[in-house]
Amino acid sequence: MNEMTPIKTTPKDWETDQEVRWCPGCGDYAILKAVQRTMPELGVKPENTVFISGIGCSSRFPYYMETYGFHTIHGRAPAVATGVKLANPDLDVWIVTGDGDALSIGGNHTMHLLRRNLDCQILLFNNEIYGLTKGQYSPTSRVGTRSPSTPFGSVDRSASPCSYALGSGARFIARGIDTHKNLPTVLKAAHAHKGASFVEIYQNCIVYNDDVFAPFTEKANASANQVWLENGEPILFAGGTKGIHLDRYDLKLVVVDVVDGKWQEAGVIVHDETNKGVAQMLIDMRLEDGFPMALGVIYQDPAPTFDSAVIEQNLAAARGKTPDLQALISKGQTWQVDKEPHPS
Repeated sequence: MNEMTPIKTTPKDWETDQEVRWCPGCGDYAILKAVQRTMPELGVKPENTVFISGIGCSSRFPYYMETYGFHTIHGRAPAVATGVKLANPDLDVWIVTGDGDALSIGGNHTMHLLRRNLDCQILLFNNEIYGLTKGQYSPTSRVGTRSPSTPFGSVDRSASPCSYALGSGARFIARGIDTHKNLPTVLKAAHAHKGASFVEIYQNCIVYNDDVFAPFTEKANASANQVWLENGEPILFAGGTKGIHLDRYDLKLVVVDVVDGKWQEAGVIVHDETNKGVAQMLIDMRLEDGFPMALGVIYQDPAPTFDSAVIEQNLAAARGKTPDLQALISKGQTWQVDKEPHPS
């Protein structure tokens, strides 16, 4: 069968026989189901797919996907993923990580994977807490977060995963919500992108950080506080009654009212996912400043991938040459040790 021919599978084909062991009500269950529902729509083979994780609640993920998988060490999933992709470029590589795993001990590895633009999908589950180790504050925890490690409230200014990814040179940045119906659409867009796709997924930790995202994820708040971006479409929310306008004098985004659907008259901008400057502004929008949370594909501007460049370089280096292992071993300085009589 031609490799380009889509493979027909069902969500069941992507489920393992392992008992899924997260806390009851954890958002990871919803993400797992979203991924398992999405894989058949990608038309890919389970045996050509690999999920790689580090350490944390999210990192149990490879056990539950009927694919190849590596449960690696804290923060090092990007390094393992790079080795896997270079060893077998035909594999479809997914990295599953958390806000602590990717941005704390793994921050340096994540940065280099993004700037190199390895062809893979990175799913960062952000619950703004260390859940596996019983609720310590994480790099994305908000100021004032009370936890076993910050009993009086965290004084750290939190990291923004998408802003970090953009600054690291990522060419695809998106956001989703664990239980939202649009998450599969985001996953499919990430998979279609050639290069490193960075997807931040807001994931509720029901035990240690419950409802931290409720101001924009709860059904009653969703319309007013979520804006789902679509390339080439006006940036509208609140049922189309509000939109995002770019003040070109002050170079900042502002919320404007839209009357009778006349978004052009209100000055609402059309989403251009290749505009890096506006992407940063969309990432920085905060509820406390009167903005909705930007979701969907925020930025996408494809570039040559690291793995394709390495493969091309290797082929060029080998062109016209005959493999000779002995010549390689003997290359450079060599010594021959002759056995001499042991001095008496």
